[in-house]
Amino acid sequence: MDADVYGPNVPLMMGINRTPMADDRQRIQPLDKFGVKLMSMGFLNPGDKPLVWRGPMLHSVIQQFLRGVDWGLLDYLIIDLPPGTGDVQLTLIQTAPITGAVVVTTPSDVSLEDARKAVNMFAQVKVPILGIVENMSYLLCPHCHERVDVFSYGGGRRTAEQMGVHFLGELPLNPEVRIGGDTGKPVVLDNGAPQSGFLDLARNLVQRVVEVGPQEGPKIEITD
Repeated sequence: MDADVYGPNVPLMMGINRTPMADDRQRIQPLDKFGVKLMSMGFLNPGDKPLVWRGPMLHSVIQQFLRGVDWGLLDYLIIDLPPGTGDVQLTLIQTAPITGAVVVTTPSDVSLEDARKAVNMFAQVKVPILGIVENMSYLLCPHCHERVDVFSYGGGRRTAEQMGVHFLGELPLNPEVRIGGDTGKPVVLDNGAPQSGFLDLARNLVQRVVEVGPQEGPKIEITD
């Protein structure tokens, strides 16, 4: 579920651009690609036209995506949130039981500053933190195969240790990931591409979901 309403990139990254249809019960049927069910504002508002919406409209869309879409039986519902600690995050917390949150950062101090705010926000509203992921952690030079720490090094792990949350793993800065996202062919589908970081991250995340267990539902009341 692509909840980044202002910048819905999932259609491009998954290589799918169709309009979802509704069934006879007026429930939206999610699109399917690579065996993954998808819903995004990018399917409903394609192209470069921006959405200039205030909080109540965002609230309505998130409610519709959660309750008005016929998701069927799922292994996991992964919700891609926009950056920050705004209306979409609070609406989601109000609306559905959240197993946990994954905070993604780069090793740079600028990115880590935002990551710490996100960790504190989810802790404040009683959403378990599944862990921190360090993205664009390093670059392996394609010529000499030396490691280059483009955005510093180790900041995600240090922040996780300082804040008492799990560190789920680090992902390298890989040009093949960029190519896969731009062409709609995820890098994990290419058997020749390096995948170990993604697979390790997925295993660690599944283990954390098992440890945390299902949540009963929203535990707080958030007022406007």
